[in-house]
Amino acid sequence: MTEPVLRAEGLTKRYGRRVALADCTLEIPAGRVVGLVGPNGAGKTTLLQLAVGLLSPTEGRITVLGGRPGAGPGQLAKVGFVAQDAPTYAGLSIKDHLRFGARTNPGWDQSLADERIAQLGLDPGQKAGRLSGGQRAQLALTMAVAKRPELLVLDEPVASLDPIARREFLRSLMAHTAEHRTSVILSSHLVSDLERVCDHLIVLTASRVRVAGEIDELMGTHYRLTGARRDPADLPTGAEVIEHSHTERQSTFIVRSVVPIDDPGLTVEQLTLEDLVLAYLSRSVAAHRPELETAR
Repeated sequence: MTEPVLRAEGLTKRYGRRVALADCTLEIPAGRVVGLVGPNGAGKTTLLQLAVGLLSPTEGRITVLGGRPGAGPGQLAKVGFVAQDAPTYAGLSIKDHLRFGARTNPGWDQSLADERIAQLGLDPGQKAGRLSGGQRAQLALTMAVAKRPELLVLDEPVASLDPIARREFLRSLMAHTAEHRTSVILSSHLVSDLERVCDHLIVLTASRVRVAGEIDELMGTHYRLTGARRDPADLPTGAEVIEHSHTERQSTFIVRSVVPIDDPGLTVEQLTLEDLVLAYLSRSVAAHRPELETAR
């Protein structure tokens, strides 16, 4: 059996009394493009920084590619990371960035880096501070992939980009992963971006993992049920209610079920990925509303 690219068991990170990530247990298979989605403040960045070794857990454990994150040059070489806002050095040229990458990464692929910069039509002599947001993001991605990592970790790298720059970034990312079979974890709150490129999904809200799995499997086991008003307890056996709403005469349910829904009194519809994500986000907000009120 192939070793998961990431395994977390009871992973928790606290800052004093504030919990940034709580009891996170999950496995991410190798060779996947994983979408990590959740609202701002959900814990996405904390999880990714734990995965690359920038943070240490308060409780629990995490392994990445079979090793402890950040544990020495060998482990660091396996992971490419692009942080939020795709940080680059404004006073350095593109060529300077690539030279720095070559000196600090033993597995650096200069041909790959030069080829990407040429394909993007960028001038190697241009200073990073004079690049557009999309160009800086592409430079940061080039720095990450030229390490030839087994895993790419991308923390909302396209959140601040315009739609065209975002599309080009994702297109070049997918071209690279298809050619080099690199595993990817990509965080975003833009579900449309994840739907375009990802085959595995993690929904993280209020510091906890709410659902995780292959997107095809998740889409095949979640449904919208509509019918005459009824109590959730009266739904077919095995239907886990994720979200529900009611009018005077009608009820609508978002459910998860591993068996087909067979009830003549219900209209059964497939969900979009956005429907699925929003259902879990809404469920989390409803479940935590009392403690949120207390926190205020």
